[in-house]
Amino acid sequence: MTGLDPNEDRILEVAVIATDWQFNELARYEAVQKVESNLMQQRMVGEFWEKFPEVRSQLTQQNEQGKDTETVENELLRFLEEQFDTSDPVLLAGNSIHQDRKFIENEWPRLNAKLHYRMLDVSAWKVVFEGKYKKKFAKPEAHRAMEDIQGSIEELKYYLAKVKL
Repeated sequence: MTGLDPNEDRILEVAVIATDWQFNELARYEAVQKVESNLMQQRMVGEFWEKFPEVRSQLTQQNEQGKDTETVENELLRFLEEQFDTSDPVLLAGNSIHQDRKFIENEWPRLNAKLHYRMLDVSAWKVVFEGKYKKKFAKPEAHRAMEDIQGSIEELKYYLAKVKL
């Protein structure tokens, strides 16, 4: 996203990895969503963007070939139809996904309607394992959509490996 305010900021890139319940990858989708360059200049400022100027530069360059919002949403809906039983809502999973969900609600209402109201937030596992067990997962800080999702899957696998049934 250009920032963290779902009313002012916009989604820049999206990535999805469909998995089974062992969290093995079944399929993936990724796209760059075109954002008005003035909005990018206004919103992609501050501490985060100063700390990761290479990410800002990459996203700015890729934005030129980005797809419009409707096209990205249509492709995401097709992806869901191909990968999931669409009679059941799809579970959104990842790190800090409540924020992501706000952006989805704002920008892709048809996609939002296909998602389950429950979400699998890996950050909740992080809080428990760090606070209660002092176990910390060292997730790479790529700050790109696909790499973040891959890291979230690996992090969840790490926590699940600690659970004894």
